[in-house]
Amino acid sequence: MKQIVPILIALISPLILVTSCKQPDMEVDTTIEVPVGVIEVSTSTIEEFVSTTGSVYPLKEVTLSSEIAAEYSLQKNPATALPYALGDRVRKGATVIKLEDEEYVNSLRAKSKEVDLEISKLEYEKQQSLYEKGGATLRDLKNAEITLINTEYDIESNRINLDKMALDAPFQGVIADLPYFTNGTRVAANTEMITIIDYGKLYLEANLPEKYFSNIQKGYKVYVTSYTSVEDTLTGIITQISPSIDPEARTFKCFVEVDNPDQVLLPGMFVKADLVVNSAEEVLVIPRDIIMSRNRNQIVYVVDKGVATERTITTGLQNEESVEVKMGLLEGESIVNSGFETLRNQSRVRILR
Repeated sequence: MKQIVPILIALISPLILVTSCKQPDMEVDTTIEVPVGVIEVSTSTIEEFVSTTGSVYPLKEVTLSSEIAAEYSLQKNPATALPYALGDRVRKGATVIKLEDEEYVNSLRAKSKEVDLEISKLEYEKQQSLYEKGGATLRDLKNAEITLINTEYDIESNRINLDKMALDAPFQGVIADLPYFTNGTRVAANTEMITIIDYGKLYLEANLPEKYFSNIQKGYKVYVTSYTSVEDTLTGIITQISPSIDPEARTFKCFVEVDNPDQVLLPGMFVKADLVVNSAEEVLVIPRDIIMSRNRNQIVYVVDKGVATERTITTGLQNEESVEVKMGLLEGESIVNSGFETLRNQSRVRILR
């Protein structure tokens, strides 16, 4: 037994020496700094939306039809010296189409009505003079006045009927529809001749869920964006709100008027409308996509002296991009906006510049 102990000591001593030599390597610092981007918490204005979709239509649109049967005559556009065509601009009062019918004109007896008017005026003046001198009764004077009035009505009626032979633009706009007819072709009464629109202002009919009825008021702002040109967003306002709820769809109707001075939107376009139902100014606002959910809490990472710390926040208004922070952050604090996916509480970080 006494011989075995020195042998064991001889065998174990080198192992102890080797282990002692490797011990300093265990003290290497293995802390890793996670690269992150940060932004500073600041105040801003935030708006909360109710979103819907629909088509826009011109606020001014008229379709002119022939009121009489007559021969068709398309007029020339003074701006182009060519016959009016689709897309042409027309000024208010411009005659675009004429309807010609001699028989119709003759039936109005316009010239004879003018003579009748002249005679009626002279007769009325004569009876008025006689009445003042006692040479005519009041009945004679009133009969002469009635004849004059009726003749004036006939003249006005003739003017209205003659106006039916010309289709004039009721407002400045653009020709949106112009059915083709050969000049000289006889068209029937009540035939649609031309459609004129002015789409400097558009309207949108929106149907919203009934739960938002108490949030919507006339004059509220609306952002309107075309799906074909998402960069161009126009601003409109709510002008009408229906007080009734559709019992099947559980929605209510409202009308939005949209300014379209540069004609970015075309009538009939399918658009997205974001109706502002709430807003707040000078509140803390952060990007929505940097907020994480953990243990039913909403958290962000606040960076201070190279360490990222979890911070539970309470939020308020929000939209697709931003969120109002009511509690949990202070203005000027630095929060992580990129690289937060791999962070843990008290992680050391390296801020990317």
